[in-house]
Amino acid sequence: MKMRKHWLFCCACALIVLPALRLGAQSTDVIIEEVVARVNNEIITRGDVQRARAQLQSEVQQDCPACTPQQVNDRVAAQEKDLLRDLIDNALLVQRAKDMDVSVETEVVKRLDEIRIQNKIPSMEELEKQIEQSGVSYEDFKSNIRNQLLQQEVIRREVGGRVIIDHAEVQKYYEEHKAEFVRPEQVVLREILVSTDGKPDSDLPALRKKADDLVQRVKNGDDFGELAKRFSDGSTAKQGGGLGTFQRGQLAPTFEDLVFKLQRNQFTDVLPTKTGFLILQVQEHYAAGQQPQEKVENEINDRLYSAKLRPAMRDYLETLREDSYVEVKPGYTDTAAVPSSTIEEVPATPDDGDKKKKNKKNAPAIPSASAGTKNGG
Repeated sequence: MKMRKHWLFCCACALIVLPALRLGAQSTDVIIEEVVARVNNEIITRGDVQRARAQLQSEVQQDCPACTPQQVNDRVAAQEKDLLRDLIDNALLVQRAKDMDVSVETEVVKRLDEIRIQNKIPSMEELEKQIEQSGVSYEDFKSNIRNQLLQQEVIRREVGGRVIIDHAEVQKYYEEHKAEFVRPEQVVLREILVSTDGKPDSDLPALRKKADDLVQRVKNGDDFGELAKRFSDGSTAKQGGGLGTFQRGQLAPTFEDLVFKLQRNQFTDVLPTKTGFLILQVQEHYAAGQQPQEKVENEINDRLYSAKLRPAMRDYLETLREDSYVEVKPGYTDTAAVPSSTIEEVPATPDDGDKKKKNKKNAPAIPSASAGTKNGG
């Protein structure tokens, strides 16, 4: 299941309210929206699906900036069949987190502060103001972040913790894919940039001191990636400063001579540039030729973990579905639907936590006509 990204703008985009249908001049305060699925006692509306598609399109465009509009549409079309499935999966994971009494409130505050820093917003009050000015409720914005963190925590506890990679698997993978680990000399780099772009000369000493202080913090043992997330002005800050992998000849000569002398986890002093003060760290340094297993073991672990996590996630979500009422309105497709007993079409009734039907959570069936907003039932 794909986890959503791009915190500030995608979270906001996902919560923008589409124009609502209204029932004539006599009912201007009644907002209606088509219910397309019910997940236990929660609903998914047509608007939710439309917003998920808009977010998918935005992500495809960001992931492939060189794609033509047709290529973007083709990629969206290939993935949108699973949009409703993913919305149902997300709802099930959040409900499971609540059943497990998972709390992520500390992480929500931390994530909001990261968003503030990455977008160079001076205070949390100003962050709230900017979100509200974009037409998005600040509480909805926080709720969206909270739900994503709840989903991630359930996956970590219930699925990820059970994916075991042993040394024999790593060794077998390495032997079977040795050709993939024959490489030219390469370095994997991270950066911290203290920008001077557009700043007056009077600010330069303070900015240089900030960069020098960050170098000292790395020397004292602070994590380079965490410092990059919090203090870097570069576009890579969200990724912990990750710049990618470089061969000789792909960097400016002044930087190349410096970084190719460094070994794993070593870093440069402050490097003055035209746009700011730069600090580079070598995450990994690969010598030319066949890479030894210990050099690529983390990479292999990541590959094996990802390969095992996907089917394990689907198996886990299937068990959640089997213990839940998931009903989809005709005309919409849930690509992960599992066999379940027929749910009789009945009028919506108040929830009764004590009533069970075949060990599944009780939920009213989807009404045949449009229903109210999600909060209004």
